[in-house]
Amino acid sequence: MNPEVAPKSYVIHDSQKMMWVLSGNSLIAPPLSRSVKPVTLALIACRDTEFGDEKKGNVVYLGIKEKELCLFCAEIQGKPTLQLKEKNIMDLYTENKAEKPFLFFHNKEGSTSLFQLVSYPGWFTAPSSTSGQPIILTQERNKTNNTNFYLYSVN
Repeated sequence: MNPEVAPKSYVIHDSQKMMWVLSGNSLIAPPLSRSVKPVTLALIACRDTEFGDEKKGNVVYLGIKEKELCLFCAEIQGKPTLQLKEKNIMDLYTENKAEKPFLFFHNKEGSTSLFQLVSYPGWFTAPSSTSGQPIILTQERNKTNNTNFYLYSVN
């Protein structure tokens, strides 16, 4: 494997300045303030081309920088639910066969990014409409939940 390959690192928030923050084993979205320590998101492309779809974006893995945690989709009570799972993002990257529950389509809309589940097309990451609650998955783009995010590189 190429030792030069490493995930890109970002701090992430939406247009309401709701930051992504690690709280225990959950990602929550409180409003930006001095007491808020935003999480650094690790993003790396998936090498398995099976799930590629140019219209939906690049297929990526999302993790938490310097933690063995990756974003993962589990079905709970018949509905996709965003979770963090103990997994090293580089282990996912080096596997020949992609693990679909860990995959997201990363697409750009102007200066913002959105993340759609590969395993549940039409479901997107979004902060809860209630401040400080976990990041959720929604099918309602930009109605009650903002699905577009600003990524700030911290590499």
